[in-house]
Amino acid sequence: MEAFLDGWGLTLMVFLPLAGALLMMLIPRSHEETLKVYALVFSVAAAVMGILVMIWFDYGQAGELQFVVDRSWIDAINSRYIVGMDGISLPLVALTLLIVPLCVIYSWNHFPDPKNPKAFLILILILETGMVGTFVAQDLILFFVFFEVVLLPMYFMIGVWGGEERLYASIKFFLYTLFGSALMIISFVAVFFLAQDPSSGDALRTFDMRTLSSIGQAGMLGTAGLWIFAGMFVGFGIKVPMFPFHTWLPDAHTQAPTVGSVILAAILLKLGTYGFVRIALPILPEASEDWAPWIGLLAVIGIIYGAICCLAQTDMKRLIAFSSVAHMGFVMLGIATLTDFGINAAIFGMVAHGLITGMLFFLAGSVKERYHTMEIKRLGGILLQAPRLGWILGFTAMASLGLPGLAGFWGEFPAILSSWNPAAILPLETFRTYTIVAAVGTVLAAGYLLWLYQRTSFGRPTEEFATEQFRDVEAPEWVAWVPMLLLILALGVYPNLVFGVTDDAVTQIAAAFGG
Repeated sequence: MEAFLDGWGLTLMVFLPLAGALLMMLIPRSHEETLKVYALVFSVAAAVMGILVMIWFDYGQAGELQFVVDRSWIDAINSRYIVGMDGISLPLVALTLLIVPLCVIYSWNHFPDPKNPKAFLILILILETGMVGTFVAQDLILFFVFFEVVLLPMYFMIGVWGGEERLYASIKFFLYTLFGSALMIISFVAVFFLAQDPSSGDALRTFDMRTLSSIGQAGMLGTAGLWIFAGMFVGFGIKVPMFPFHTWLPDAHTQAPTVGSVILAAILLKLGTYGFVRIALPILPEASEDWAPWIGLLAVIGIIYGAICCLAQTDMKRLIAFSSVAHMGFVMLGIATLTDFGINAAIFGMVAHGLITGMLFFLAGSVKERYHTMEIKRLGGILLQAPRLGWILGFTAMASLGLPGLAGFWGEFPAILSSWNPAAILPLETFRTYTIVAAVGTVLAAGYLLWLYQRTSFGRPTEEFATEQFRDVEAPEWVAWVPMLLLILALGVYPNLVFGVTDDAVTQIAAAFGG
């Protein structure tokens, strides 16, 4: 089994959903139940393959790439099909393989209009291949291909199944992401031409991320390295999204169907932060040092700005969307410290945000299905009309505001703490100022989340819905939500489930900065 996984494990894990999508194209649209079953089977098959890989993964060597496949691909540009998994990619792969089947299950009785489950489920499976592929790719061109695979499926998911302003939101999402991707590929090509062998000074002409990370910034010092990092910074920063590149996110979330919002929040945003950790920092360490204070500054601005915008929202889904801007600011603050503690906190924050905010969007979708509105002033009394739904919303809101004992606490507190002692090469007083500002952001987060929960769940229903009878949590919702709720609790009680996996790999990255 181990030999099979070494050769085929990651490849099957990546491409099983795509194979399912291709097979589903042959099934008539009228066979709705068959399409649902096929989508679930192939997403679960990818998850089972992922579980096998994780069982055979050597956690004592989590800092090393495992199950590596290195094959010829595009010889003309010396780009190879290289995939592998270490302690950094494993938690994010696991998150993806969990979320996608749960989205399929939730969709069983929650298909948005127009009801076309065939196209909708095919897009979900293509998204899964792109997301998992991004997290295991070890060649810059391969990474870019997987990174871009997710663009069109999400564009169509928003543009076809979204709300009234879906076309505007989908085009805005597409153009922002495409602009960032253009700068990113220019940076990758510049790395290809400028990277040099530190011992001989010869040009390397490689896209192999393993080789480029091992030599650091050799051959790309000074101004060139700064500009290359700038291209990656914009490309990854738009995907995060960081302030001020965030403006596409609230529109995309507000207009996207529920499952689209869940996938976008839980996984797609992590492609940007993962790009910083996997590519920008190890390949361009000296440029990272120069950019880190600016990344930290934009991160804390995003934390405060996102929180203030949440307090001004009247739409439940839009409020949750702006909360992502704030929470991803904590992730970027951890990365900006260039320390093993901070980067570990950032990766944990990615996982925690994926579970918690993904859960909040699931809940928002179920509230909208019952009340047919997201306007907070029209909601109220959920605890009376659908008590289980109300209590789950309360639990998730507490996790999002960082209540100790739940995953959100370990997604915020370590990032704030790490900024108090950044890498020695960074300005100490500047980052300690960031610590104070970020801490204020947690207070604002408690304010907007408690306000949201109080307005939607407490008191009596508004006059508009006072005589309505609403369904409480149904079977597909329970199946989709319980694993996420249990993980939010488990990671809050025992955060070493993630920290223990990521630490060795992160230590190798931070070593370049003395952190």
